[in-house]
Amino acid sequence: MSSILTNNGAMVALQTLKSINSDLSKTQSAISTGKDVANAKDNSAVWAISKVMESDVKGFKAIQDSLSLGQSTVSVARNAAETVTDLLTQMKGKIVAAQEDNVDRAKINADVTALKDQISAVVGAAQFNGLNLVDGTAASASILASLDRDSSGNVTSSSITVNGQDLSTGGYTANDIFSGSSNGASGNGDTVAFALDNGGGNEQIEIAENGAAFAAGDKVSISVGDQTVSYTVSADDAAATTTADLVAVALKSKIDDLGIAGLVVDYDSGTPGTLDFTNNGGEDLTVSGQFTNAGSGGLGALAGIDVSTGVGATAALSAIETLIDTAIDASAAFGSVQGRIETQKTFVSNLTDSLKAGIGGMVDADMEEASARLQALQVQQQLGVQALSIANQAPQSLLSLFR
Repeated sequence: MSSILTNNGAMVALQTLKSINSDLSKTQSAISTGKDVANAKDNSAVWAISKVMESDVKGFKAIQDSLSLGQSTVSVARNAAETVTDLLTQMKGKIVAAQEDNVDRAKINADVTALKDQISAVVGAAQFNGLNLVDGTAASASILASLDRDSSGNVTSSSITVNGQDLSTGGYTANDIFSGSSNGASGNGDTVAFALDNGGGNEQIEIAENGAAFAAGDKVSISVGDQTVSYTVSADDAAATTTADLVAVALKSKIDDLGIAGLVVDYDSGTPGTLDFTNNGGEDLTVSGQFTNAGSGGLGALAGIDVSTGVGATAALSAIETLIDTAIDASAAFGSVQGRIETQKTFVSNLTDSLKAGIGGMVDADMEEASARLQALQVQQQLGVQALSIANQAPQSLLSLFR
């Protein structure tokens, strides 16, 4: 049945043309924006996932900046620690030279003092953006390293902790801890050194014989040859009336544990804080002691190094080894953390690239496919227009029935 009121062919052609135009509009939008999912109405689920991932990418970019700042800060600290190690090594050469009797120890001591000043300058200047990790002012620093999202969508941050390394040279106070005939002309001081001849050489170390007071955190170190033991005074020790005895007994026990052949260390209970050293072995031994008060920086013992005398030069040789070890440990600690930061920075960069690729895979348009689809839809649009035109002309044929 033909009707002049209802043109079914035109309606079908019109609906087809509308569908073609809608698809063509989407394809043109994908080509102009470069995205198949440009907004929530295109695909709400994919759009929501992509937006969460895009926010993570923004966060990781901020983390990369944080890691770059932390890397620079730690790099400055590491370079400072390595420089201090080099300067202490140079100082050791001066101290070794001062062991000879026929050298000008006054001039060598002047060189040692200059190196002390240089070390202080390096430590003081080793700051980045106001943070100094080597002067004892910063116990630690946290560097934002990652954002962790769990399966429930909860986000937490994680950090890399950088521990400060105290290489400061200040805070040293002379306490006259050691005394006795082996201490040089002054008869007392914070260092002591002597040689023990093999086959019965005997000397004493007298700790705090002059009534010097200990405080919690004070440290007394004794070196025998290239081995060193130390004891740090506790608060209970400092409060006791026999602190010197407690320190002496603890040091004797630690020296005995070294197992040095022929060395006998006796604790003289009759004289407070006195240790008696006897070398019954077949090789000469060198013994030295170093006191470091609780307020000293990590390299505070530098202040007690004086090679202007033979006794001072001998004591300095033992002290410098401990200081070099301290600087080496600091350099190694900073180097380890810097390596970790660099690894994390590389990981975050690669992770960001992976997230961007994932987002692109979900929302980006396939431009080759879009180009082919555009041409096909343009052809379909032209055919749809022509089909609609033909359908609209169909009622004209009904006029022939009324002629």
